[in-house]
Amino acid sequence: MTDIKVLKIAAITAVIATIGNSDDPSQIGRKMGESWAHDHRRMNMGMSSLMHKKSSRSTWR
Repeated sequence: MTDIKVLKIAAITAVIATIGNSDDPSQIGRKMGESWAHDHRRMNMGMSSLMHKKSSRSTWR
């Protein structure tokens, strides 16, 4: 490869890496958050607690 192609690839990779690491404020609601928040959301929806879910036996055996 020529030096110009290598520099173009490096520049594109740097831009993609910079864009990918930014915190998008529109996606904040899609993140799970901390365990206690996840547990409270589960219990408010009528599901079992996170501790119970993680300690129960797997049905995929």
